[in-house]
Amino acid sequence: MSRQQRDALDTMLRSAPRSETPPTLEEQRSGFTAAVSRPVPEGVVTRRTVLGGRPALELEAAEDHGRGRLLYLHGGGYVIGSPDTHAGLVGELARRAGLRATSVDYRLAPEHPFPAAVGDGLAAYRELLAAGTDPRDVVVAGDSAGAGLSIATLLAAREDGLAQPAAVVLFSPWVDLTLAGGSMRSKNDADPIFTEADLRAYVDLYVRAGDRAHPLASPLFADLTGLPPLLVQVGANEVLLDDAVRLAGRAAADDVEVTLEVGPDLPHVFQHHYGRLDEADVALDRAARFLTTHLSPNRLETAR
Repeated sequence: MSRQQRDALDTMLRSAPRSETPPTLEEQRSGFTAAVSRPVPEGVVTRRTVLGGRPALELEAAEDHGRGRLLYLHGGGYVIGSPDTHAGLVGELARRAGLRATSVDYRLAPEHPFPAAVGDGLAAYRELLAAGTDPRDVVVAGDSAGAGLSIATLLAAREDGLAQPAAVVLFSPWVDLTLAGGSMRSKNDADPIFTEADLRAYVDLYVRAGDRAHPLASPLFADLTGLPPLLVQVGANEVLLDDAVRLAGRAAADDVEVTLEVGPDLPHVFQHHYGRLDEADVALDRAARFLTTHLSPNRLETAR
């Protein structure tokens, strides 16, 4: 992408005016829906379903290679977002990987504070396995808060004695709700989407007066031993940069296979800009390849 294109993207992301009066929760949710939602890609079929007792959106690519199941947990600071807001992104990942994806409508704060979302993620994963899906044929992905929730879900699954999935992809993971990363301040002016104050407001709604360093709220502080291979993608122009970098370091220290990819001059969850940003398309292709590469060899052999 040229500098001109990067500047245009930055201008677009910064174009939403910040009111002196904080928006209501309803305004935040409707504004996020309008800003983020993209159509489901051509060739991807959707249907409403239920997984783990929660509404969910199933997305199946026309060229489903039969290579397994993708469990997706959307972003939105644990407060906003839904499978519908992320249907375009999840559909693109599913299409490129040739997978059937299920995006879970987990409960949001402040109506349902921590650990409700973790419970819903765990229930969804547990039901996939209970239905007879081999964990080696399951992959997990999420963005932002949903990426942190993906790790928390697998930590909870480990505690319950459940087998781990084949691999996990994390887009701009938010894994430290104490907001201690240095990029919270060093990237504050570079980030066109978030400020530290924005994230703190989400934490206040999600964790309330609870322990913000709890491993299931802030997986950065968890023992990650036994988790499956991780692919972490993050933009260099975001306050959550250090969350991704520190998570990769923590995973490596705990003997977890991890790949960290940092995109220069790119914003939070830049993968949302597929089709109009070359780096987003490349990142999604790499994420899809990472997921399918780690699926069960027997399943891959059958699909050839």
